[in-house]
Amino acid sequence: MGENAYKSEKEAFVSGMTGSTVTHINLMSLVALASVFLVYCAQTRIRSLSSAGLLISWLLLVFPLLLSMTTFANWPVTLSVLISAPGCLLLLFPRNETGSPLPSNLKTPRIEPLSSLTTYRAHMLLMTCLAILAVDFPIFPRSLVKCESFGVSLMDMGVGSFVFSQGIASALPLIKTPSHLASPVLPKILRAMRRSLPVILLGLVRVLLVKGTEYPEHVSEYGAHWNFFITLALVPVMELLLHPVMIYVSVTAVGVVVAVFQQLLLSKFGLSDYVLNAPRVNLISANKEGIISLLGYFSIHLLGLTTGLLLLPPSPSYFRRIQRSLKTHTLNDRELAERYSVRQNDKTATELSGYAVLWWALMGLCSLLKLDGGNGVSRRMVNLSYILWVCAYNVTFILAYLLLEMAFFPGPSFSKRRKTNQPLPTAGAIPHPLLNAINKNGLAVFLLANVATGLINLAIPTMYTSDFLAMLILCGYSYTVCASAWFLKGTRLRL
Repeated sequence: MGENAYKSEKEAFVSGMTGSTVTHINLMSLVALASVFLVYCAQTRIRSLSSAGLLISWLLLVFPLLLSMTTFANWPVTLSVLISAPGCLLLLFPRNETGSPLPSNLKTPRIEPLSSLTTYRAHMLLMTCLAILAVDFPIFPRSLVKCESFGVSLMDMGVGSFVFSQGIASALPLIKTPSHLASPVLPKILRAMRRSLPVILLGLVRVLLVKGTEYPEHVSEYGAHWNFFITLALVPVMELLLHPVMIYVSVTAVGVVVAVFQQLLLSKFGLSDYVLNAPRVNLISANKEGIISLLGYFSIHLLGLTTGLLLLPPSPSYFRRIQRSLKTHTLNDRELAERYSVRQNDKTATELSGYAVLWWALMGLCSLLKLDGGNGVSRRMVNLSYILWVCAYNVTFILAYLLLEMAFFPGPSFSKRRKTNQPLPTAGAIPHPLLNAINKNGLAVFLLANVATGLINLAIPTMYTSDFLAMLILCGYSYTVCASAWFLKGTRLRL
């Protein structure tokens, strides 16, 4: 078969998809929670597992994700039960005794890490990295491939979750230095553009490589030249433009307004029809999906930022108090010192529960009233339904990870919290080393996964690969990606 014929067949292999269901995607994602449940059970009952190596970590945390989107894609509940069952048996054994941290470890003020957030971000990134290669093999169900125009799929959720997760991470500078919000916008934009330059360059290099090697491409995803790296680079810069507004207005409200404005542009100003039907006759129309979806991704980023402002500080109300002080110019050291107080996971879980219910309810209302134009979720245009779905899904699963952490590693009681404002020793809720390594160098891991995916596709005709060989390749690929993160776990690469 000629190269052009294979390229056309490969593009058809990932085109024209209509997706799966929200329920199916939620059930598939439960596999990730089941694997964390098993690891927590083992960590608290088997002392030696706390120092488990890469292979055991990969088998417990990564291999189940791979099975969930390949061999067990149509039986996610069965897989979750099979993974959870050994954990339930381990719960019959007594819990390990855990020592308290030495006082010297508690003297340096710092924002306490949230293990569940690290676990969520790393698992989200792992599922994305697995899917971008698995999609090229027949063992990956076509219902999980990105939908052509409308519908829901695992890969559609992966893209939105990546942006949502980036928004969560963007909250950290605002928590550490709240005055950053009120500082001049232009210098911040220039600094952000310098930081984003490597990612933009990666996007441009990807365009050149794809065009230069005749690599199969799905033009209706982002356009002829646009790609996800460009979106990732631009969205944080756009956030800075709204910093002056965020001093006076809830970040949630800002994100919702941007989402509604995006839907108005699609429904009332003809952009939906433009994306679906306009010919690609110039640079703008050639990249219409990437350009028009940018505002929608910006909304997802802002709503991710909202979630980060709840999750990252010890108290979910911390940033709201800081916001009030910034309005009245009364911010003081005592308020800033609250960054280092005892984490109140119970309050955080309560607020996350409220947001989860809100986003799911709004998504249902949007569908019922056909506020999205009546065609349902569209990742291609990033319409209102897609934005609400991404928020509902991510907040729900972050909450689930947090509840798991609270169940296995409960923090200090309320009475103890009232007696001290210093971090108290907990039962040891620290991120798993592999997940922590992946989270720490997420962009580098994602870049490596993209390069490896391209090389594998250039080396073998993935479309015609048997399921057995596909699983061998996917196992080797995922283990290599994890090994790279494991090797870098003591460092943080800046891209």
